[in-house]
Amino acid sequence: MATISSLGVGSGLDLTGLLDQLESAERQKLTVITNQQSVISSKISAFGSLQSVLTSLQGTVETLATASTYQGQTSSISGSGVAVAVTADAVPGSYQVQVSQLAQAHSLASSGVADKTAAAATGTLTIQSGDETLEIELSEGSNSLEDIRDAINAGDGGVTASLVNDGSGTPWRLVLTAKATGTEAEISVGGSAAAALGFTTTTEAKDAQLTVNGIAITSQGNTVEGALQGVTLTLSATGDAQTLTVKRDTGSIKTAINSFVSAYNALDSVADSLTSYDSDSGDAGVLLGDSTLRGVQSKLRQAITGGLDEGTYRYLSDLGISLQLDGTLKVDDSKLSEALEGDLTDIQALFVGTDEQPGLAAGLGDSLDAILDEDGALSSAIEGLESRNEALGERYTRMESSIETLMARYTEQFSALDTLIAQMNSTSSYLTQQFDALNAMLSDS
Repeated sequence: MATISSLGVGSGLDLTGLLDQLESAERQKLTVITNQQSVISSKISAFGSLQSVLTSLQGTVETLATASTYQGQTSSISGSGVAVAVTADAVPGSYQVQVSQLAQAHSLASSGVADKTAAAATGTLTIQSGDETLEIELSEGSNSLEDIRDAINAGDGGVTASLVNDGSGTPWRLVLTAKATGTEAEISVGGSAAAALGFTTTTEAKDAQLTVNGIAITSQGNTVEGALQGVTLTLSATGDAQTLTVKRDTGSIKTAINSFVSAYNALDSVADSLTSYDSDSGDAGVLLGDSTLRGVQSKLRQAITGGLDEGTYRYLSDLGISLQLDGTLKVDDSKLSEALEGDLTDIQALFVGTDEQPGLAAGLGDSLDAILDEDGALSSAIEGLESRNEALGERYTRMESSIETLMARYTEQFSALDTLIAQMNSTSSYLTQQFDALNAMLSDS
């Protein structure tokens, strides 16, 4: 707050310094509020960090609580020219795959003409490929090879049309190519204009041919689905027999479990930091003794250490996942790997559950949902702190206004005091002069 620069001139007293001291003393009340706001802000930030690691944990738990996590398959093939994709329906095993022929699209070319913009034919041109039939009318002024090409492509039938220059004396030829491969998409051309264009086959339509474990398979396309349950083969080359191996994807299950353990341990580390206490220095974590954090930790530990009523695996420890004395989880990799070599439905039952009972991951997921929901424990704690911070801000504003009013009154009073003392000093000086003059007169007489 600004002070009067001339304050104290009349009295000779350091009234400005005194006012500053009074204001500083009053503003100590504001410091108390700002310290409280700082503590609350630190707690809000701490809950935000806690919320972040809990959300990460929630993501890993959702993966473990999803049935498809335990139903994945992986595949590999010994050679090249065949790409493989598998779904959960694929049957683990080894298969011999040999491709003898690739599927090929049918292609026709017209007889050559010298000028691609000159009239080539008139009448009706009917083009069929598979179930697609396209009919176009060729009339004077719109019947050049260029016009015919554009009309076919605009018709969006079962073929595409392009012009090819073969370098001869009559180089321009109209080429029709089936959009789909295989013999079922073979192109046929008819209509009154067909003879004038003189189409001939340049590329034969072919089906893909392969064998799987010695069984002959024919496919209209080079993407073969259904030949093996849950397996899609994409053919790109012919060649010798190759070995296709389909296995259960135990690697992704192990990754999901390890990700869960890492996320839980990250949560434990953050919680330890927020509730730490150093007896030597007296430094304490922001959430030391906080009931909300204690409740979160208690709820999660109950879910982690709980078990199922029945099943091959009833506890996390049955898979080699154990709770340590320091509150972290540890994985016995050999024990987990051994379990993954067995029946994966038993592991799925532990985490996902069955019709009779929910799994551990499902239960832990429910606990996390209750903690992280909009009306959950964390949100309620953060909202409560934010409300307190807002109230403190309003209290700060009111107190600051009160201090400014008080200091204005002090300034006015000190100014009046300064004026009064100045007047008294002036009167005293006048009286002194008068007495001195009187004494001088008496001495002379």
